[in-house]
This record gives sequence, C-alpha cells and structure tokens, in this order.
Amino acid sequence: MTNVALLGYGRFGAAMASLLRDADVDVRAFDPRSPVPDEMRVASIPELVRDRDFVIVAVPVTAMPRAFAAMRPLLAPSQIVVDVGSVKLGPSAAMNESFGAAIPWVATHPLFGPISLSRGERPLVAVVCPNATHPAAVERVVALYERIGCTVVLEDEATHDRNMAWTHALAFFVAKGMLDAAVPLDIPYAPPSFQALARTVEAARSDAGHLYAALHRENPYAAEARRKLVEALVAADQNLSGSDGMAPPPSSSLVLLPSTARSQALRETRDLIDDLDREIVELLGRRAQLARRAAREKAKLGRPVRDPEREAELFEARRRWAAERGLDPASVHEIFDAILRFSRRLQHEEPIDEAD
Repeated sequence: MTNVALLGYGRFGAAMASLLRDADVDVRAFDPRSPVPDEMRVASIPELVRDRDFVIVAVPVTAMPRAFAAMRPLLAPSQIVVDVGSVKLGPSAAMNESFGAAIPWVATHPLFGPISLSRGERPLVAVVCPNATHPAAVERVVALYERIGCTVVLEDEATHDRNMAWTHALAFFVAKGMLDAAVPLDIPYAPPSFQALARTVEAARSDAGHLYAALHRENPYAAEARRKLVEALVAADQNLSGSDGMAPPPSSSLVLLPSTARSQALRETRDLIDDLDREIVELLGRRAQLARRAAREKAKLGRPVRDPEREAELFEARRRWAAERGLDPASVHEIFDAILRFSRRLQHEEPIDEAD
C-alpha cells in the first residue's frame, strides 16, 4: 500500500489527508499546533517520516526551509519529499539546497482547498514542476495526484509563479481591497457579475492570512502584477471623473451601431452558453465523485448497489422540476437517463446506482 507522511495538519493538510485516505493511501500526520485524528497522529518528525514513501510538507511557505532542514538527516534516497506551497520558486530552491541530488524532491501546487473539496467541485487540478535531477520522482508524484482524482499540469516554477501572480495573487489582492473598503457582499439583488466577485471575496476570506502574505511576498512576480492593476484602475477612475485633464466620455460614445450591437449580442450569448456548458461539465464531474462516494458507503453497509425505487423517484422529481420551469419533461428525462449511463461507464466495475 502507498503510504504518506503529512507534515502540517491545518485546513489544507486535513483536506489533503481526506483525499488520500479516500484513495486507500495510508496517511501518518504530525502537527504540533493543530489536532490530528488518533488514527493518523504521531508524536514527532522522526516517527512521521520513518519508512514513508512520500513526505508531503503542508506548512506555510515561510516555514518550509526550516522543515526541510529538520527532515534532511532523517530521510533516505527511497523517499520523495513533496511541497504543496502556493508559490514554487522559493520552495524549489530550498528543497534543492536541503536535498539536492541525494533525496528525491518535487515541487507541486494543488489548486484546490477545503472549500472546493467540501462543495465537491471537480475536476481537481494540481501543478507539478518538472525536476531534471529527479525525473522518476516526478512520475511517481504525478501518479499519486492522479490516484486522488487530480488532473496534473506540468509547469516549471517560474511560469507557475508568473501565472499565479496574475490569477491567485490578484484575486486575493482585489478581495482584500473590497473587504477593507467594507463593500457589502450580501445584497440580495446584486447582479451576477457582482455575485461572482462576492464568491471570490468569501473564498479568499476563508483562507489563512499567511496564504495572502505568501502569495504576494514570496512570489517575485506579484508586485509587478499589483502595480499594473493599480495603475490601470487609477487611469480608469481619472478618465471617468475627468481628473486626467480630459472631459468624461459622453454616454453616447458607449452606444454601438445596430449591426455591431447585434453581432456583439450574439457573441456575448455564445460566450454565456460556453460558460454554462463548462459549468455543466464540472457538475458532471462532481456528480461522478459523489456517486463513487455513495457506492463506497453502500459497500460498507452491505446494501445492494442498485435501487430501482430510488431511480424511479429520481426521474419523477426531475420531470416535475422540468415542468415547473416550462421545460419538456420527456426531454429532461432523456438527459438524466444519459447522465446515469455516463456516470456508470466511469466506474470501471459493476455499474453502481448513480441515482444516489
């Protein structure tokens, strides 16, 4: 059985442990600051790393160099050290300094967290950085992430940090600004565009404060991304207010010619359809994960995997929902019948009752 040592059992560490154990990976964990369940808890770092295949370091990025140095005398060349930090250049340099060619190490960034896992959001994505010194270790780490249901992206450290500066770091930066400005997030009639921003703010607020700091202070590209965003916002504000020495643009300048307006409306509609289809595919992935969970629970309870009565109730409810929304119940029935067949094909085993 594959086994893992998990150093750090904060919110992300606990979520990672849950994913690993769901994939039948044996997990041992240590964290002097956070409670660890009895079945995984050990009392020291030496006990943690002894005879483990993988050692996953899930501590704040600023604490990683000390953690690597403390583990170095305890590790053997048969083990692989994996970091899960939100920036990659710093941790990679620290692992290379501590482990070099003697102990295999791989830099990674799982692009998910406790909230996305609790919502059943799929697909999960993990960035794994190639390592020319330890290519076999990279392959094993990729296999481990795939085992827990991740789509793996191979990307070098600099590219990763540059991309995260424009995405992860700026999202937290905007969220911090909205929070500090006391922007109300719970207005019930807020338009969808703002609702998306509010979800980003809530997601950022739920993460630990050290993550916000690490995303900006440990990422060498974050300052430039912040500067460009702030300059663009200031310029937009000056342009709208006329404080840049130019009169505010007349509202008529925002009116498009009819032919252009029609093409833009079609383009926007198609973009919205694409967005909805992407959400549907993500929901199908989440549904498949939940179906597998239901199958595991049924197996534990000794219940049969098929439940015709439940399936009949499912179809009846979906037809009713369709009628309430002015949709054709028979067509919606066909869609859900296809969804069930699609989910069953994913199991690679005896078809399970996807109705649950």
